[in-house]
Amino acid sequence: MKKIVFVLIVLVGSVTFAQNKNAKATIEVDGVCNMCKERIEKAAIKAKGVKVANWDVNTHELKLIYDERKTSMKAIKQSIADAGHDTKEIKATDEAYHSLHKCCLYRDEAVRDDHKDDKQ
Repeated sequence: MKKIVFVLIVLVGSVTFAQNKNAKATIEVDGVCNMCKERIEKAAIKAKGVKVANWDVNTHELKLIYDERKTSMKAIKQSIADAGHDTKEIKATDEAYHSLHKCCLYRDEAVRDDHKDDKQ
């Protein structure tokens, strides 16, 4: 009986330590400008446990440092989608997307073309 209790304590302890309080991740988020950058980073930070969020306008990569014990990638991506920006896994609702400023409507090819000169 003592051996079983010991094994259970070891298993529970190892599962607890398996979560990283400074996990790093990079995800692709759609956007076109510095206004998008500010909104995306703010939405990511809004997810509990996100410590650092830095989105690159040119590459569309959002680099994150977050606490896996407090949040998940799905929750972070949902927060970003709620702010109106798409990730590969979670798309913003039409309502959230259309609430963005006209210059931030990244799904519109004309808007993307307008921002191409800004990135070079």
